[in-house]
Amino acid sequence: MNNTSFLCSWSGGKDSCYALHVAAAQGLTPVVLLNVLNEYGDRSRSHGIPKEILEAQADALALPIHFFESTWSDYERLYIQNLKSLTEAYTLNASVFGDIDIESHKAWEEKVSNAAGLKAILPIWQRPRRKLVIDMIDYGIEAIIVSCNHTLGPDFLGRMVDKELIKDLEDIGVDACGENGEYHTLVVNAPLFKNKLEIGILDKEKTSNYNFLSIELI
Repeated sequence: MNNTSFLCSWSGGKDSCYALHVAAAQGLTPVVLLNVLNEYGDRSRSHGIPKEILEAQADALALPIHFFESTWSDYERLYIQNLKSLTEAYTLNASVFGDIDIESHKAWEEKVSNAAGLKAILPIWQRPRRKLVIDMIDYGIEAIIVSCNHTLGPDFLGRMVDKELIKDLEDIGVDACGENGEYHTLVVNAPLFKNKLEIGILDKEKTSNYNFLSIELI
C-alpha cells in the first residue's frame, strides 16, 4: 500500500510503538496517534499512563496525539466516532495496531476500522512472542514496566525491558511479551524519538489485582 497515511492506536507501550516503527519502515506514513483516556481524562484507559507523558511521547515523535475520554461501556462507540472524525481531519486510509496474536483483539480492530472506512494493519501480528521482544530491544525500543499483575509483583515495576528481564519473566513462567496482560510498559526512547523521556518515579500503588507505578515527567 503506497501513499498510505495511518493513524496509530497508541498505548504508550512497547507493542504499539514497535508497530508504528515497523509500519513506517515499510514505507507507510504515520500521521496521528490515538489514545483513550479514563473517564477522568488524566491517564490512559489501558496502561494508566499520565496524559502529559503521552503528550511528551507524541512530541518526541513529532506527531499530533488525539485523546478522548471513555468508560469501558462507551469505548467501542466513541472509538468509531473518533476514528471517523480523525479519518476526515487527516485524510487517513489505514489504522495501525500493536496486537500480536489474540484473535478477538484483531477482529475488534478490523470491525472499528471498517466502520470508519480504514484498513486495519497489524505489523507485528503473529510474530513469535519471545523473538518479538528481543527484536524490539535490538531495534532500540527502550521501555519500562509501569503496571503488572501480582504474579510479578511490585518489584518488577520500573524495570527496563531488556534481555535480563526476559530471563526473569520466563523463570517464573510469565510470557516474555506480556501479551496476556501480565505487564504493561511505557516507552521512554525509540529510533523515531527526537529525544529520550526523563521519567521520575513517585510511588508504587497496589489494587486487588494489579500493581501500578506512579510516575511524572521530569
